[in-house]
Amino acid sequence: MSSSVIEQLKGALIVSCQAYVGEPMRHPETMAQIARAAELGGAGAIRCQGLADIAAIKGRVEVPVIGLWKEGHEGVYITPTLRHAMACVSAGADIVAIDATDRPRPDGRTFAQTVADLRSCCDTLVMADCATLDDIRRAAAAGADLVSTTLSHGVAAIDCTAADGPDLELLRAACREFPAMPVVCEGRVHSPQDAREAREAGAWAVVVGTAITHPTSITSWFVEGMR
Repeated sequence: MSSSVIEQLKGALIVSCQAYVGEPMRHPETMAQIARAAELGGAGAIRCQGLADIAAIKGRVEVPVIGLWKEGHEGVYITPTLRHAMACVSAGADIVAIDATDRPRPDGRTFAQTVADLRSCCDTLVMADCATLDDIRRAAAAGADLVSTTLSHGVAAIDCTAADGPDLELLRAACREFPAMPVVCEGRVHSPQDAREAREAGAWAVVVGTAITHPTSITSWFVEGMR
């Protein structure tokens, strides 16, 4: 089952469907409708945030659901504790995305301990959200099923010349060092060309969020372009 889900993601577009408190689209049913629309457009998986959204989307789509639970805005806030990860599994996530940095976590566990403890009680896959090559190394050593450049914003521990696009340098470095590890490109993928270049750079799959599912941001890009 696990290997089949990973293989299913190879070459796939993963669409991130997320909205936050105070935004007009912040409702689980709305996110589920967007997720279904993305699936109809060819999305190979959905990434989503929050227990209600995970449950609603899992009930609406047939593709794998990557779930996470964000709490807070600083430090480790993407599925920050074992409790958060277990809740994502209970809500229906096929894969749980967890911050894989070495920053302190609220429950005192390391990333490796979180993965080990989660696996001891839940049958789930783990996506490691990384910022640097060291994070990817840590995630690989901990046995993560996939690693992602989610947290890289042009300040990775290697030179990054794509400050306004996906961190292809980090992606290439990870693919070179871990040729057998599924490396997912996520972050600042704003166009089909960005997605194509990520695949050509070795990405197992590509995550697109804002450019597909956040109309406020998309509208602002057009408004800015017309000035």
